[in-house]
Amino acid sequence: MTKDINKDQFSGETKLKLQIFTECFKEWFPVFIHNPYIKEVFIYDFFAGSGKDTEGTLGSPLILLNEAKGKDCKYCSQVKEKNKKIFFAFNEKEKAKHALLVENVKEFMSNCLFRNCEADQCVYNYANIKQMEFKEVFQNNTFQTILNNNNCGKFILLDQYGFSQVDLEVFLQLVNAPKTDFIFFISSSFIRRFKEHPVIRKYFDTAKINFDESRPKDCHRLIAQYYKDIIPTNKEYYLHHFTIQKGANYWGLIFGTNHSLGMEKFLKVCWSIDKLSGESNCNLNQDFEEGSLFYTERETVKKQKIELDIRHKVLIGEISDNISGLKYALKNGCLPELFTSTIKKLEYEQKIVRTGKLNYSSTNIHNAKHYKINVI
Repeated sequence: MTKDINKDQFSGETKLKLQIFTECFKEWFPVFIHNPYIKEVFIYDFFAGSGKDTEGTLGSPLILLNEAKGKDCKYCSQVKEKNKKIFFAFNEKEKAKHALLVENVKEFMSNCLFRNCEADQCVYNYANIKQMEFKEVFQNNTFQTILNNNNCGKFILLDQYGFSQVDLEVFLQLVNAPKTDFIFFISSSFIRRFKEHPVIRKYFDTAKINFDESRPKDCHRLIAQYYKDIIPTNKEYYLHHFTIQKGANYWGLIFGTNHSLGMEKFLKVCWSIDKLSGESNCNLNQDFEEGSLFYTERETVKKQKIELDIRHKVLIGEISDNISGLKYALKNGCLPELFTSTIKKLEYEQKIVRTGKLNYSSTNIHNAKHYKINVI
């Protein structure tokens, strides 16, 4: 039987995970509200739990409903004004938790309607809260039709227990789905610890994951790279990870999107939490700790490494324009501004000149004006 994280007060690590879910959705939701080409938005939480812990702290399904209101219900008003359709769908297979989830969602919606709305019906829709095995609901024809619909925006949360539910087949379906961003949890330490066990080998070709037993904290980063390597080489796709340490164990989140803006926003969340590497609640790269003499957020190990990579690739002509450089920073888990600062240094050193529509744009890079980089 899986552990029920809702029967007690959420741990600090679970609260961090929920914080990332919250901030990620908060960044994602308004983008799709204001996208004129998207009329329907679907928000899925496939391992929803009961909705609260024993202290009343909101779990993922109620967080999604709460954040969808926006401050002073501004998103509710915008959805109504733009005639958008927003659908929430939750699933929890365990009977007791499912019953609590139904009760908690109904209570939340009733209180929200009473406090915030003049109308007698919410502008959002939420489907029946399912009590099904994940694969059963995921492979359902109705869900698959929505998943593969290019006219629908989808946010998919997969807070699985363990590692087995988001297998390679599910992962590739998510990667190939249009207008779809997803985030899932995985027990990385368990995979590392039991990498030779037949149950693990059923889901992961662990021979392709080069675990270093002297660096257990790297296990989630390596598993994320394993997933990256599965993505078709001709497909532009963005994947990032966040390691959560609890004692001697390392869990993790993996986020996927087919749009640079989605990755910009997720990295913004990650770097706001981890100012050293944007990928953990522990010091993965042995940077100087905050409060120590040589601590700095500007010249961390990861930033220095990716800056040197960018510099080298520019000078050998492998990165020859701003768009490819900005995307390279994103794909390596850094905010695009790192590329821009590197270009400024190379210009100051008179090693490059830029031609075209010159700019130093580092956000919304899908709309950035294009320029070429010429090595002197």
